[in-house]
Amino acid sequence: MRVLLVEDTADLAEAVARALRAGGHAVDMAYSCAEAEDALAVVGFDAVILDLNLPDGSGLKLLRALRGRGDRTPVIIATAQDQISDRIAGLDAGADDYVVKPFDLGELSARLRAHARRAQGAPESELGLGGLRLDRARGRVHRGAEEIRLTSREWAVFDALLAARGHVLSRAQLEERLYDFDAEIAGNAVEVYVSRLRGKLGAALIETRRGLGYLVP
Repeated sequence: MRVLLVEDTADLAEAVARALRAGGHAVDMAYSCAEAEDALAVVGFDAVILDLNLPDGSGLKLLRALRGRGDRTPVIIATAQDQISDRIAGLDAGADDYVVKPFDLGELSARLRAHARRAQGAPESELGLGGLRLDRARGRVHRGAEEIRLTSREWAVFDALLAARGHVLSRAQLEERLYDFDAEIAGNAVEVYVSRLRGKLGAALIETRRGLGYLVP
């Protein structure tokens, strides 16, 4: 999942980004409304974490602009403003969720995953596929009683394919979901992760459409 984190407190932004990246997510950081708008204009995000008090204006203005142009990207407001009136204003502006600082990073990550699944039209976290039992909430895969261990990057590739199940994702589309703006991307990184997944989960689970990309049928 690729996340845009809009937060002007550098220490907090780094801590949140570090925790999300440890879970295999790509995180781009913006420290103002203007930086967030620039990022949103360049790439599509799976979710946005949005502070309200930003140096160049309110996060609510950014949220209203996002919704005003028909963008339905899940948005979680993460702010120190804890009044009921603030929550109502945030939700009425189009936020999908509202958390108050200080928040638990594990809970924030779980909320992100849940909203991303709903946006994909697949709110359930557990499903069966090709003799496997998948837990998308925890990033775990089981075959019978055995857990198949995936690295965070392997899971990120697999989860992206699951989210688009039945549709082909190109290498560029997968890279966009896996890497933030500052990441160095090896030319064959996606191919390597797909190869590892096939070795662990079964060669037939991920199909290659030559010249187009990959899909989970």
